[in-house]
Amino acid sequence: MKKYIFLLLLILCLFSCSKDDSSNIILSGVKLGKYESRLEVPQLAGGDNLFIQHSVKIGNDSVMTYCLEYNPAKNHSRWIAFRFDGLTRDLGSGRSDAWADDPKLPKKYQVGAGYFTGYSRGHLCASYDRQYNKEANRQTFYMTNMSPMQSSFNSNYWTAFEQYVQHIGRDASFADTLYVVKGGTIDQTQGTSTSSGGKSIVVPRYYFIALLRFKAGQYSAIGFWVEHKDHGYTGNTNAPQSVVPGKAVNIDELEKKTGIDFFHNLPDLKEEAIEAEDVETLKKIWF
Repeated sequence: MKKYIFLLLLILCLFSCSKDDSSNIILSGVKLGKYESRLEVPQLAGGDNLFIQHSVKIGNDSVMTYCLEYNPAKNHSRWIAFRFDGLTRDLGSGRSDAWADDPKLPKKYQVGAGYFTGYSRGHLCASYDRQYNKEANRQTFYMTNMSPMQSSFNSNYWTAFEQYVQHIGRDASFADTLYVVKGGTIDQTQGTSTSSGGKSIVVPRYYFIALLRFKAGQYSAIGFWVEHKDHGYTGNTNAPQSVVPGKAVNIDELEKKTGIDFFHNLPDLKEEAIEAEDVETLKKIWF
């Protein structure tokens, strides 16, 4: 009987995970929330960390812009997560430049939206990632979505990775849904910066991206691990797309480097196989 119950739960979970929605699912006997159950959302660290999600209304649908887990002690998000799908891959809203503290963050934790001393305000969920709706784009300028980045890294190197994600995320022939997690390491840092509100913000030593592709009933996942430094591209010279494959790792390796459990809402057997796939094999799928 236990065997049949397990198989039934597995089938239900596969069905829930393959649908492009925010339905609650049950894993290991625990009912997850509407947003925590989504495939792009990593395992929450909990404790003093705060889970925040931002959404907009499109027609009759409430569509999540992105979500994040915020660490108040470091004044920095552990990660942000979102997806490209039929509702969110469109272009057209433009860039708002509406820098603001996150209204969902308690005021005692807000850092001020003016600047980071010595660093640029680097988007995690990029402005160009959310172009399907003006309000969604405005939400990308919340400070919980910002990280102190070296200017040349932000403008001339990290952009190559952002553009790669945007290209494949908007390509419906590549993915029915592309699930995205981005972040900077808040436990591996290169010091701190000071915000316009006088708060100390950790400066990540590395930035990472975890991607999960769903296409025609099949999943594939890949990660990227990028050192936060001047990579030699400045001014009008940007890193070419050819730098992106060189930073690829599988998800198992990315989890070891970050301490974050990505795509844990997949059924365990499927998750283990996807995350352990050889990176050279993955490159043939992803590039």
